Amino acid sequence: MNTVSISFLSGILILSALIDFRRQKIPNLITYPSMVIALSYHVALRGIDGLLFSLAGLAIGIIVFLVPYLMGGMGAGDAKLMGVVGALIGAKGVIFAFLCTAIVGGIYALVLILVHRAYFGSFFKKQLTTLKTIILTRQFTLDPIQNVQNKPRLCYGIAIAIGTGLYMFLNQSGYVIFS
Repeated sequence: MNTVSISFLSGILILSALIDFRRQKIPNLITYPSMVIALSYHVALRGIDGLLFSLAGLAIGIIVFLVPYLMGGMGAGDAKLMGVVGALIGAKGVIFAFLCTAIVGGIYALVLILVHRAYFGSFFKKQLTTLKTIILTRQFTLDPIQNVQNKPRLCYGIAIAIGTGLYMFLNQSGYVIFS
């Protein structure tokens, strides 16, 4: 990665993390133009090879978060942001950035659970009760909708920013084999 791509990606990641923290959403106004800029950048540098490099990274970046998104565990903006990361650093790089992001996301989730013990204690107790009910009655019944205003939120854009930043630091330091 060169200085231009590091600077651009760092700016996009910081902006996305800040917006995700404040609004719990990463807007398309950031992700889609960033994808186009990343693709155009690699086309300008290396032509068709650059386009293929960037498209492969974009696809893999989105695919790694597709299942969590489809299961409702994360927003589409998170998947698109990881696609932007892939479009800039390529397929191999985005896989390693994803692994760093997953580690950071796991630590972030653990901290969130520890800080909000009371909420998660009742949440897990409720899940256990639901599981027991399913086993004993062989029926699933929905709980009434509860107030979710105080529900802790994991803003995964922050984990993506820190995890990708960690990848970029390791890559620039020579600790990462592929880029």
